[in-house]
Formats: sequence, structure tokens, C-alpha cells
Amino acid sequence: MTQFDSRNISMMMDFYEMTMANGYFETGGEHSRVAFDVFYRRNPDSGGFSIFAGLEQIIDYVENMHFTKDDVEYFRAQNLFSDKFLNYLENFKFHGDIYAFPEGTIMYPNEPIMTVIADLIDAQLIETAILTQINHQSLIATKARRIVRAAEGRLVSDFGARRAHNFDAAIYGARAAFIGGVIGTATVAAGQLFNIPINGTMAHSWVMYFKNEFEAFKRYAEVYPQSTTLLVDTYDVIHSGIPNAIKVAKEVLEPAGNRLKGVRIDSGDLAYLSKKVRKMLDDAGLNDCKIVVSNSLDEFTITSLLNQGAEINSFGVGERLITARSEPVFGAVYKIVAVGNGDNFEPRIKVSENVEKITNPGLKNVYRIYDEKGHAVADMLALMNEKFDLSKPFRYIDPVKPWKQREFINCTAKKLLRLYVKDGKRVENLPTLQEIRNYVKNQLDNEIWQEEQRFENPHRHYLDMTPNYYEMKMNLLYKTRSQLNG
Repeated sequence: MTQFDSRNISMMMDFYEMTMANGYFETGGEHSRVAFDVFYRRNPDSGGFSIFAGLEQIIDYVENMHFTKDDVEYFRAQNLFSDKFLNYLENFKFHGDIYAFPEGTIMYPNEPIMTVIADLIDAQLIETAILTQINHQSLIATKARRIVRAAEGRLVSDFGARRAHNFDAAIYGARAAFIGGVIGTATVAAGQLFNIPINGTMAHSWVMYFKNEFEAFKRYAEVYPQSTTLLVDTYDVIHSGIPNAIKVAKEVLEPAGNRLKGVRIDSGDLAYLSKKVRKMLDDAGLNDCKIVVSNSLDEFTITSLLNQGAEINSFGVGERLITARSEPVFGAVYKIVAVGNGDNFEPRIKVSENVEKITNPGLKNVYRIYDEKGHAVADMLALMNEKFDLSKPFRYIDPVKPWKQREFINCTAKKLLRLYVKDGKRVENLPTLQEIRNYVKNQLDNEIWQEEQRFENPHRHYLDMTPNYYEMKMNLLYKTRSQLNG
């Protein structure tokens, strides 16, 4: 068995989580109930929204979390932990509750996209694993959606595995990219694990192996007569690749009743070449032959190509998708927001000189507010068990401009946080990957303002508060600052 096969991903944590857990255990705080929120502070690429992804893997993780004897011995060798604590780890299971947005939900900065309510050690030990999944998959799903939007209805495929940061980044990146809207992936493992359509054409090495380009194309067409897409840039697109592709179409495919499905260009001036290639194919009666391009593409290069009138039917996007190269860090954080006291939870707040780093304390719910036409006009924070009535004008607080009088009129609300894990076990069936993908598309097509989806200077989606929640936060902030000032 290889190291990769035998790894226990429960060990995927920062070491300080274990030192904190041991500290809580030794001071008798291991069974104190706490609440942690996951949120992020800004959208990547200065965008107007992000896509929540990675929930299924988090639930799998917490349901199967355990420490083997080898894991415990590894910790013993650090000479930091008591035997009593190490014995506790041998029987450890996660027994907390997890509330989260449904996977694929369009999300915005500073709102809790996940809340963990658990014993202190349980909540501490899962921090890194949660952030790893959310930060990676949300980043790639969001990047994929930007690229798909730039393609303006043309097909986009994930070609990124060989530029991904490792095996998992390629596989789960492909999953996230499919959530974001790509039609398929070249990564076979992702296709097998997640039922994502797989696609791929031919390699330059195939063309170079045979004695000449025509022979390479001919042999390929004979092997794959009903799905022939030829890579035409190995030598010279215009003077060699396309003429040979047309020759194969006429002499090999059409006599057998087949058509040339496509040609792929992987280098050069893609706008110029695609227009020249389109004319050559059309002149040869191959109007149905598709033009596929690849080579360091992203939403910015695709937008530029289409603005230049490029004749492209689909895009294979690799490194700049799978690594989110333009902004490769998502930045979700995991902060304590409440500590149990009997049957109640006392809110906690992180105070900072930087206003954007002051946290939203306490147990709470997030509601998406819709106007009469079903457009999402804002999100709103409310106390966990707070009731409010939108059947009449409802006053809310804009925390950026709290002095202004604001009301929701003729609006409806949908609660976003749902209970997915209770006492360590999932309590709700999870959607399929296709259903998650459809959910993303439906929100962006029907609920989220187009102004929030533009690349340049997108409209800011408001995160408002009920008056009760805002008052609680301000009172706690004032009390905390007063205590600090003596």
C-alpha cells in the first residue's frame, strides 16, 4: 500500500490545533460548548460574489474523523501530551453540529457560510480541514464561473490537472470547476469519482511520432472516426495543420459517412488564427467543424479574444483555472463567536483597529432578501431565534451607514443556514454534483443582479442587520472596549 493510499486525512490539521486541544483537556474545558463561524472578507478578483463549495467533503471528513494507533504514537513522540489525552484521542469521534449554506449558494463577504457548534476540542480540531476545503473549492468554483461567463455561451472544459498543485488539487479542482459551470474535465479521476463528463483530443507527441502530419491525422481519424478533433498547431496551422485536416476530412472521414468534429489550436495568435481557420474550413464545406482553443486562457484573455472577433466554439482552460492564477487565495477564516453558558450561548467578538476585522458575534441566522420579482436585494443577519415580519415594511440596519433609515418593502426572506450534521452525523441528504451545478446557474440566471456579475466595478451586495442583532453587536463591542480600557 502506498503512502497516498494509507494516509489518514484526519491528521490534516495545524499542529496548534492539537496543542490547543490538549490545553483545553488539561484545564477541564474539553466539554465546553462553543460556536465558530466560517466567513471571508472579500471576493477574489474584485468580483461581486463567490460560490460556496466543498461542503460534501467536509461532511465526509467529520463523519469519518478518527486517530489511528500510529497517529497517536506520532503525537506521543512529540513529548508534549499526557497519556490521558493520548488515550482520549484513540476513541475520538466528532460529535458536533454543523450548519451551512447549501453547496453552490452564491455568497458574500462577512456572512457566516458555516457555523460549527460543538465541544471545544471537537470544534478546534476540524478548523484546518474545513478551511482547506472551502478555501480551495470555493476559489476554483468562483474562478470557473467567471471564465464561463466570459465565454458567452461557448463551451469551457477543465484542462488543468498537469498544472495543479498536487493530485487532490487537480481532482477536487475539477469538481469545483464543474460546479462553477465548465462542461467537463480532462482529469479522469475526477470523472470517475464525481461522474463529471471527461473529454480530450490528441497530443503533439502523436503528431510528431508519425512520419508526417497527414499520416498522424489519418491514423487518428481511423481510430476515432466519430469523434475526430485534430490538433493543428504542431508545425504550421495555416500552411500545414488545416490543409492536412481538410484532406483527412475529405479522403478518410467523409467517404465512411463521418464528419470532422473539430480542430484545436494550442499556440499562436488565437484571434487571428481562428478567423483564418474558420474561413478555410467553411470554404472546404466544413461549416460544422468546431474550433477549440487552449493555451493559458482565463476570463480576461477570453474576453479579449471575443472582443477581437475570434471564431472560437469552445475553450480548454488549464493552469489559470485550476490554480486561480490571478488571485490564488480565497481567505475564508474560522472564528469563535459564542461560548456556552448552561443552556445559553454568550456572544464573543473580535475587536480590531481595522474595522473590516471586527467580527459579527453570537449565534445568528442569515437570510436572503428578495423583492417582488424574485431578485436578491440583500442578505441580512438576525439573532438565532429572532422572528421578524416582512409582510409589512421592515426597518433594518445598514452597518456601513447605520444612521440612515432603511426599510424592506414587499419583500420575502429565505434562511440560508441549514443543519447538515447533528451530533457528528449527517441529517440531510446531499444533492448530486449536477444538482449543485444547476443550483448555481439558476441563482445567477434568475436571482442575482447582473450588475453584481460584471467584472469591472460590480455592484456591492448589501449585508444588513435586524435592529436587534445590530444592537446586540454594538452593546457587546462597547462592553468589550470598556473592559479593555479598564
